Amino acid sequence: MKKLLPSLIFLFLFGLVSCEQKTETSESDGWVELFNGENLDGWEAVAGTATFEVVDGVIVGKAVEGSPNTFLRTNEIYGDYILELELKIDHLSSNSGIMTRGQYDPDGRDGNGLVFGYQIEADPTERAWSGGVYDEARRGWLYPLELNPDAKSAFKMGEFNKYRIEAIGNEIKTWVNGQEVAYLIDDTDATGFVALQVHSIQNPEDAGRTTEFRNIRIKTSNLDPKSFTKEVFVVNNQLNQLSDYEKKTGWKLLFNGQDSEGWKGAYKDGFPEFGWTVNEGILTIEASGGEESTNAGDIVTQEKFSAFDLAFDFKLSEGANSGVKYFVTLSEGNEGSAIGLEYQLLDDQRHPDAKMGRDGNRTLASLYDLITAEKQGRFVKSPGNWNKGRLVVHPDNRVEHFLNGVKVLEYQRKSEEYRDLVAISKYKVWENFGEADEGHILLQDHGDQVSFKNIKIKTLN
Repeated sequence: MKKLLPSLIFLFLFGLVSCEQKTETSESDGWVELFNGENLDGWEAVAGTATFEVVDGVIVGKAVEGSPNTFLRTNEIYGDYILELELKIDHLSSNSGIMTRGQYDPDGRDGNGLVFGYQIEADPTERAWSGGVYDEARRGWLYPLELNPDAKSAFKMGEFNKYRIEAIGNEIKTWVNGQEVAYLIDDTDATGFVALQVHSIQNPEDAGRTTEFRNIRIKTSNLDPKSFTKEVFVVNNQLNQLSDYEKKTGWKLLFNGQDSEGWKGAYKDGFPEFGWTVNEGILTIEASGGEESTNAGDIVTQEKFSAFDLAFDFKLSEGANSGVKYFVTLSEGNEGSAIGLEYQLLDDQRHPDAKMGRDGNRTLASLYDLITAEKQGRFVKSPGNWNKGRLVVHPDNRVEHFLNGVKVLEYQRKSEEYRDLVAISKYKVWENFGEADEGHILLQDHGDQVSFKNIKIKTLN
């Protein structure tokens, strides 16, 4: 026994040193476990009656019939951080999400409590928007995965999926199973809680369906943000600003927020002397009776573009009509608005043009008089609110229109199908309409007040 004692002492001391070294490493890398694997200390369920329990080191949330969305939130509030966790969904009814800088109003929903704010989606449906950013109970979708379709394949049904969420400054970036998903720049909430969602259910037979969470950890100091390695579209809600990432990937502003630099009147040498204004970072065409290009007139970019990605924010006044045109050559010599392919801007509910044309092909976000935008009402912001438009012309002449991050139409410029549509439209009188190799971008004066901001473009090769 005496011979064994030194060995035992050595092993005991070695164990202490090993534990001490492990603790120091854990502290130095800055990660803190948010879930202890045993109970829900530090967490609170709010806003619904879904249940949460710990089973074999996993938080299991169960859906309850008649309950609204339920959230298991941290008692602690966080600002800048990197959050990692694993999430599993076993059934299509179990939509879920992770509140990031979440907010809570205990008096909301008639005193039942309301959770709102940034939510990172877990979407098991065919839509596959997992990792996208939703503004729960407030603005709706901020970053749908129509903006990054390659990331739709990242989430795996019936398996634990690893999420990484970076909320640093005004940037929120997400990864699912190591794949880069969403990139949002927005300054609405700088702090808030982390919360795990069990979604409400529509069918009583889905009661008891589970969503599982594990390995939840957070880092709030010595942050080491990861850079996106591929080119991902950025939803940037800063006023007329570009991030370093956007600049690096080829984006530039078409409107600097201060003056008319880069723009001129269509068929004019300079910028219109009246009608168009720049005020507090907003470019606005004032109302003048609703007639097409009879007052200040359209404005066009001084530069011409061929293949490009164009994004812009727009706000319609009630009953307004306008448009963003592309491949405008200014060579037709026509009266009224200059000729070009048009991303229609319209108050569909109040302007009569919505009921003209064929099958709604003059409605908001449509390719005017040619192709109808297929959109859902919940993705349209009413007049007086800002909407996000985007149109992409690929080098192979494939063209896409987006509205508030959702693709609403696609067509092939110069194709026979496209030419057949032109042949039965108002544009049939112009030879080779919309087929120029390059052209100006145009903002239309249609006699109604419409405002623009955050106009940015990227040339595609």
